[in-house]
Amino acid sequence: MRRPSAVALAKAASAAAASFAALEDKLGYLGASDIELVRQAYRFADEAHLGQMRKSGDPYITHPIAVAAQCAEWKLDAQALMAALMHDAMEDCGVTKEDLVERFGSPVAELVDGLTKLDKLEFDTREQNQAESFRKMLLAMAKDVRVILIKLADRTHNMRTMGDMPRNKWGRISNETLEIYAPIAHRLGLNYTYRELQDLSFRFLHPWRYEVLSKALNKSRGRRKDLFSRVQQEVEARFATQGMRVRILGREKALYSVYSKMDNKHLSFSQVTDIYGFRIVVPELSDCYTGMGVLHQLYKPLPGKFRDYVAIPKVNGYQSLHTTLIGPFGTNIEFQLRTDAMDVVAESGVAAHWLYKASEPSSETSHRLGAQWLQSLLDIQQETHDAGEFWDHIRVDLFPDAVYVFTPKSRILSMPRGATVMDFAYAIHSDIGNRTISAKVNGESVPLRTELANGDVVEVITGDSAEPNPAWLSFVKTGRARSKIRHHLKTLADEKSQQWGQRMLSQSLRSEGIPRLPDEDGPHKATWEKVLRFTGNKSRDELLSDIGMGKRIASMVGKKMAILLIEDGLKPDPLLISKERFAVGHDESLAQGVVTLDGSEGMSVQYGRCCKPIPGDRIVGYLGRGEGLVIHAEDCATGKRLLARDSERFLNVEWSEDTVRPFATDIVVTVTNGKGVLARVASAIAAAEGDITHVNMGEERPETATDIRFSITVRNRVHLADILRSLKRTPSVLKAQRFKPSKT
Repeated sequence: MRRPSAVALAKAASAAAASFAALEDKLGYLGASDIELVRQAYRFADEAHLGQMRKSGDPYITHPIAVAAQCAEWKLDAQALMAALMHDAMEDCGVTKEDLVERFGSPVAELVDGLTKLDKLEFDTREQNQAESFRKMLLAMAKDVRVILIKLADRTHNMRTMGDMPRNKWGRISNETLEIYAPIAHRLGLNYTYRELQDLSFRFLHPWRYEVLSKALNKSRGRRKDLFSRVQQEVEARFATQGMRVRILGREKALYSVYSKMDNKHLSFSQVTDIYGFRIVVPELSDCYTGMGVLHQLYKPLPGKFRDYVAIPKVNGYQSLHTTLIGPFGTNIEFQLRTDAMDVVAESGVAAHWLYKASEPSSETSHRLGAQWLQSLLDIQQETHDAGEFWDHIRVDLFPDAVYVFTPKSRILSMPRGATVMDFAYAIHSDIGNRTISAKVNGESVPLRTELANGDVVEVITGDSAEPNPAWLSFVKTGRARSKIRHHLKTLADEKSQQWGQRMLSQSLRSEGIPRLPDEDGPHKATWEKVLRFTGNKSRDELLSDIGMGKRIASMVGKKMAILLIEDGLKPDPLLISKERFAVGHDESLAQGVVTLDGSEGMSVQYGRCCKPIPGDRIVGYLGRGEGLVIHAEDCATGKRLLARDSERFLNVEWSEDTVRPFATDIVVTVTNGKGVLARVASAIAAAEGDITHVNMGEERPETATDIRFSITVRNRVHLADILRSLKRTPSVLKAQRFKPSKT
């Protein structure tokens, strides 16, 4: 007898796949009338696609049959299977929605129409276009969740047959599957489909890596076969001795999951220890915990590797107990314990609603599962015409580990959960972050440390002269923001320190009779080289920065430089010496000229927290070691102690006629207790143009009178006096005065 050729066998297989028999075997859960309806839909689709072929050369009808077969595995109803069979009929075959309504009814026609719209979506960008595409998808899902289930089945079969597609389409379709459809499958709890879509995308995105990893996994499977047979036998025997009826199933980590773990944690294949594991299905919920005890008696648990997703399910409804045990030969093995109901949800997710409906139509479990899953999807059908808002809702639901926020122009940004306004500003652009002065979230002014929530519309307000604040480092979450702030602060600190160092060294030279700082390149180049050897600095900029930060004393460097310049033949100006050195009296500790302050000095000048000097106060400047110039009030106790100890580090400083910013100070207001007193006091401060930054009412029990301490910002002493006068005229205020704890 002549054997059939390979071509003949292929044709026979193709014909079998194109027949209704390929699907009918999976429809045992449906009634006879429903099966007949599905058969009618098959005949309609077969006729509509007659003559059309797939890239593989198979009749086109094989694709709708495969999609319907996947839906049948999820036990979807007859309407869904009919829509799956006809999902391409409207787009490819000229069939109208009206035709479908007339032949199969409105529900089936609506499903096919929803799928047709989804087929036209292309996710080219991750922002506005994608937002609009998701809006369309979610509108269809909100009407009927079966739409996205059929779409996932469609995408799964297309990925299984991707090898027949032109290679130039592999990247786009695989990326789209990995970034869009696989996460949707995961959120819907379709874990088997989720893993398959990930693996198929990985296979076509990185064919070489896929092959190498697949071979390594096969070799590992062979080496560990005996080990896991032994573990399975020991576990089965232990549960049998406890009289517990369980099903034990082997589990292997998906290829893409192994690859992701290797990539994210920079591990080699041999370092991934949880490739294999076991799933134990028990009859009742309480048996999960009993079974956990049985396992922990058999093998020692790995500390920190126990997870209770039964008491606290995952966001997609997944429930199981997870534990990692140290098995034979020190091998780590993960076990998952769950009930039959949990197992169905773990693998089929939202489709578990139909599975339970098929097996137990009247069960409470069926109703609860269906309501739980569908509610998470139907919540998004709120009336809105804004695609971005729709996008936000679905991103929250599908990708719960990220926060998605909007710019005022509706651009979508993905931020890690816990990200703040400053993280957002730096995500837009580093210049925006560096110049941020305030922000609004959803139209309301908020502090820069405000954590962002999904759907927030964030507006950042910038200023041309604004600079990063070191305090931002205490609350930003993203590495980008942190690195940008640190880089700018370091650059800014160096620049400011160099400017201050140059001013202080120039003033020190003037007190020695040298009118200006000599150029580094020129006749005095050798002098600079000698000065740098004297100080131990590598460059002029480094020396000036050290002087500005207080690491070098300007007067000592100035004296040394003046001696070297005089040795080079430069004559000091006696008149300049008299003018500079004795203009401030005969106190040698302050004989370095006068530094003028207007508030624009930045981080190289700090104002003592002990005394909080403001313009109009008599002040002195202390060159702190490594902290730049610190300004103290002349009567500050801390400043006086430093002067007695390190007089050579003090400079003469004075206020500029015009300061450019407000300064912080504290006041104490004594009030009689009564309703609305605090509000009246705050209004009086605001009326005098004072800005309150903090209020401290103390912890003691209020008596007849209470002291309230306010931290405020003022322009100068005159402004402070105006505020105090305004307070003294306020009813209920007994006394108002400046608070200076260090005053002696």
